[in-house]
Amino acid sequence: MEKNNTEIQTLTRKEKVVKYFKKLGWVGFFFFLGKGLLWLIVPYLAAKGLINCNG
Repeated sequence: MEKNNTEIQTLTRKEKVVKYFKKLGWVGFFFFLGKGLLWLIVPYLAAKGLINCNG
């Protein structure tokens, strides 16, 4: 009985995630994609010495 209840909660959680991403849309997707890529690119450029981190 508890296993079925857990499966129902999981489906509900998945449905909530899908609904959230549909609401977010393409603009939100590309915003977070760009933000994530910047989190990777900026430290890489700093490590290569192309960005001065001394202020």
